[in-house]
Amino acid sequence: MKFKYFLLLLNVVVFSCKNDQKKQFEDVNNGQNIPIIYAEGFSIKDYKNYKVLTIKKPWPNAEKNYSYVLIDKENAAKTSFKKDEYNGIIVNPIQKIVVTSTTHIPALELLDVEQTLVGFPGLDYISSEKIRNQIDIGNVRELGKNEGLNTEVLLNLNPDLVVGFGIDGNNSSLETIKKSGIPVIFNGDWVESSPLAKAEWIKFFGTLYNKEKKADSIFNNIEKDYLEAKQLAKNAKTKPTVLSGAMNSDIWYLPNGTSTEAQLLKDANVNYLWQDTNGPGSLKLNFESVFVKAKAADIWLSPSNYSSLEALKNGNENHALFDAFKIKTIYSFNNTTGASGGVLYFELGMTRPDLVLKDIIKICHPELLENYKPYFFKHLE
Repeated sequence: MKFKYFLLLLNVVVFSCKNDQKKQFEDVNNGQNIPIIYAEGFSIKDYKNYKVLTIKKPWPNAEKNYSYVLIDKENAAKTSFKKDEYNGIIVNPIQKIVVTSTTHIPALELLDVEQTLVGFPGLDYISSEKIRNQIDIGNVRELGKNEGLNTEVLLNLNPDLVVGFGIDGNNSSLETIKKSGIPVIFNGDWVESSPLAKAEWIKFFGTLYNKEKKADSIFNNIEKDYLEAKQLAKNAKTKPTVLSGAMNSDIWYLPNGTSTEAQLLKDANVNYLWQDTNGPGSLKLNFESVFVKAKAADIWLSPSNYSSLEALKNGNENHALFDAFKIKTIYSFNNTTGASGGVLYFELGMTRPDLVLKDIIKICHPELLENYKPYFFKHLE
């Protein structure tokens, strides 16, 4: 009897161990989702020996997801994947990279991997001092234009990865690069619908370089500063009315009420005059409709690419009819540039919405941030 009891107990233990081993195996193969709080355009799953990066919204109305395996050299040599299961296999951490938008630049600098950048289309648009130093010593090559990359130069650089962006995925240059065997990933940070969602794409770059913890820390600080500024703005005693944009030919372009620009204005606790509108892209209005609604607006932000009051008036003499023009309460980020003339806001603003929000609060509620100096926006002279 004792022997039978021992065999029964042994079977229970063995069965239990097998179940535990099976569970561990399933846990590894199911993967663990890396937390993404705001961004909807990408996800990351950790499978212990490799990760899977999935891009869900590389451009508006994208019809499918794109998944990529991120794996180190050692595991890549002993791991196989089903053919056509993924859109690409990338060996990380990245040693050489090409990015194609200035919005990708801040992540490289913040993660301390700016030295891995080897090529970019439009070097003069880059404002980052660290990367301009890399350009000056010849470590970053000019690649022409995003819609027509110099593929010959790029292929000679032989990067580990090209990070592209596109409005519909049709880019013949990037298709040529993919066919050569160099992985291409489309970055969809610009498609996101909130400032913090766009900023969270630093985690996309963090996983490319095995720097997830650093990326998390950077984003957490940005999020904290943003939410604290948003809370501070609630203490404002007034809500100034705000106009944005300017005339271009016969059309006035300005942010719709569901845009990230409008979200920033809402979080700054101001009365954006078109905050109740919605829809994709910018609003396109005629002068009369804008003038009727915003003639007496207290503040005018981001008047297109005009760099002075004179240029604004010369662009369209009707601009001078607004009260904000007359009392000179117009503010623009267009005059804050890097050494080669690139507009800093277009490079860093998406990654640092906390600074953009503080700028707007300082302009609209100066008493709340007495000692703060705007980072991007300047008074239009």
